[in-house]
Amino acid sequence: MKNTTTIKNVFVKGAIAPDFIANSIAKHQSKTNIGAHDIFLGQVRADVINEKTVTAIEYSAYEEMANQKFHEVREATFSKFNLTCMHIYHSLGTVKAGEICLFVFVSSAHRKEAIKALEYVVEEIKIKVPVFGKELFEDETHQWKVNN
Repeated sequence: MKNTTTIKNVFVKGAIAPDFIANSIAKHQSKTNIGAHDIFLGQVRADVINEKTVTAIEYSAYEEMANQKFHEVREATFSKFNLTCMHIYHSLGTVKAGEICLFVFVSSAHRKEAIKALEYVVEEIKIKVPVFGKELFEDETHQWKVNN
């Protein structure tokens, strides 16, 4: 449920495991006032940049500041949409291509509200939260990722 006083630590070390995602979904079966969930899973792509393939992204953040921004985005989303609950998790450290680095899970009584809220919150995270990704290439070189 919405909590306006506590700033939650949204960071997970390494990739977000599929069983963690499944367990998060399963925990909501007892919440019978929910009629819709919408989920966003951000996955690391094996992009080819300048003829080199990304094998992983190493995520870093000034955690206290980033958690504050995640909190602000979360609160703004609750103020704009009629949600029952929302969960946000983001990876820190190395996440390999094909693994999940961002998990956003919103719940509402109705599907349209959940769908609109999810799009809003994911876009706000990308714009406002200072999480940095260093793309690691197969040849062991790296570069800072540009959000798009």
